[in-house]
Amino acid sequence: MILNVTIIIAFAVIALILFLLEIFLFPGVTLAGIGGALFAIGGVIYGYYALGTVGGHTTLAASTVVYGTFFYWILRSKSLRRIALNTNIESRVTSTRDLGLKPGDEGITLSRLAPAGKARFGNTTVEARAMENFVDEHTPVVIIQIEGYQIIVKSIPN
Repeated sequence: MILNVTIIIAFAVIALILFLLEIFLFPGVTLAGIGGALFAIGGVIYGYYALGTVGGHTTLAASTVVYGTFFYWILRSKSLRRIALNTNIESRVTSTRDLGLKPGDEGITLSRLAPAGKARFGNTTVEARAMENFVDEHTPVVIIQIEGYQIIVKSIPN
C-alpha cells in the first residue's frame, strides 16, 4: 500500500516537473507537456488499478486539487510576467494624404525600386513602387498615381 501511494506521488511529481518544463523551457505543445499529461493521467489510472475504486476516487480528487492549485499558483505568480512579452504598439501608419504628396511631384530614389523601394520627395521619405520594371538608385522620378498607401512612380528620362 505504501509503495503504491509512493508510485502515485512519483507520477504526480514527474507530471508537475514536466509541466514546468513545458511552461518555462519548451513553449508550445511539446513532448514535455504531452508527457506531463500522460504521467498525470497514468497516476490516476494506477490509483484505480492498485488501490481500488475508493483509492482511485481519492487519487482523482487529490490530483485535481494539486494540479488546480499548481496551475493557479503558476498563473498568479510573477514568474510568468517576467518571461511574457509586454510591448504595446502605439504607432500608426501615416497616410499618403497626410504627407501632402500628389501626382506630378518629382523626387529621387534612395534605393533601387525592384519594384518597390525608398524615394524622397522634398523632405519626405516614402516607400515607392515603380510603374515599370526597375528604377536604379539616385534616379529622378515623378509620382504617377497614389493608390491608398502605395505611391506609384515613373523615372524621368534624362
